[in-house]
Amino acid sequence: MFSAVESRRLYRQVADQMRGLIERGELAPGSRLPAERELAQKLGVSRPTVREALIVLEVEGFIDIRMGSGIYVTARNAPAADVPPEDFEGPFELLRARAVVECAIAEEAARLARPEHIKILDDNLARMAAALEDRRQALAIDREFHVLVSGIIANQTLNRFVGSIHDMRMTPYFEKLASYFENTDTWRAAMEEHRAIRDAIAAGDPAAARAAMRAHLDRSQLRLSASFGEEQPSDSAIPAAWRRAES
Repeated sequence: MFSAVESRRLYRQVADQMRGLIERGELAPGSRLPAERELAQKLGVSRPTVREALIVLEVEGFIDIRMGSGIYVTARNAPAADVPPEDFEGPFELLRARAVVECAIAEEAARLARPEHIKILDDNLARMAAALEDRRQALAIDREFHVLVSGIIANQTLNRFVGSIHDMRMTPYFEKLASYFENTDTWRAAMEEHRAIRDAIAAGDPAAARAAMRAHLDRSQLRLSASFGEEQPSDSAIPAAWRRAES
């Protein structure tokens, strides 16, 4: 039976609860799960939390996310392996942390930027424009842009933080989530958002630089929060284990 989860790392608790139901056979292979919005309502958490939990379960092999169709329990005989450690940050947690730190970095960078800094950012943007169809290259250039903005402040602690938090995107969980929503169009959108950050820094406008970075990170979260496209299931499509949670 499902119950609302308490604060800890919520997406881990959601994944644990769903994994337990699958392992006990209460959610049978082939069963279609309710849509994300309904899962969030049943569990008393946000849709991003549900999204992170579903990605963990898909990487572990417990569910199959079919774009435009829904989320299905898979036939899985082996025990779960490579479960993320307890202190593992989910993709949306990383984005929230970046919003706190990188907005302040962009604001300070606009106060300190010199012409040579802007030239380096321009070179990065030109290479990004040429790499939109190569996800690996675009990801590396994206990381570089944010480290370059931080580098304007000349603080190695900030550089290390920005680099390390971007490196956390290279986990199987973040990569699986990104695989559904990253494409040439989303990379082009990210590049244009980078350009707005560059322009605000070049203009020496701290408030505009902060706002441009915040807009970029907010839009990044929206891109990763787009619906998987599943249809809303009817009551008869909801597994019995879920219906019991309503009583």
